[in-house]
Amino acid sequence: MAKKEKVLIGRVEYLDFPSLNLNRIAAKIDTGAYSTALHCHKMWIKEIDGKAILHFDILDPEHPEYQERIFTSNDFKKKKVKSSNGRKENRYVIRTKITLAGKTYLTDVSLTDRHKMKYPVLVGRKLLQNGYIIDVSKIKIS
Repeated sequence: MAKKEKVLIGRVEYLDFPSLNLNRIAAKIDTGAYSTALHCHKMWIKEIDGKAILHFDILDPEHPEYQERIFTSNDFKKKKVKSSNGRKENRYVIRTKITLAGKTYLTDVSLTDRHKMKYPVLVGRKLLQNGYIIDVSKIKIS
């Protein structure tokens, strides 16, 4: 069996969310985090035809990739996630595709308010275990 070739990435990379039509979003690569998080500034549940539908607005209006578009998903869950400050918080988690360094994966992404953070996306180990090597001295090399 052939070994999977590992891809070198830096501590900050651009990635795409093809299912959400979001491209070249700067992301912090964080091996200390388990999962991937995406900044949303609005999230709410609306019942439509007896089904709970998650509505969410990704990024902030000041972000260059902001689309002023409400996204929806009926494939979501609510999960307790340990945040960077060590506190557990309830977050909505969607399943979506992410393309990082030319490789695309279907993965869980938690939606959270990251407006105080430098990067709107944080990529954790769950996605990185798919064959990435991180060079912390590099930024945006893929």
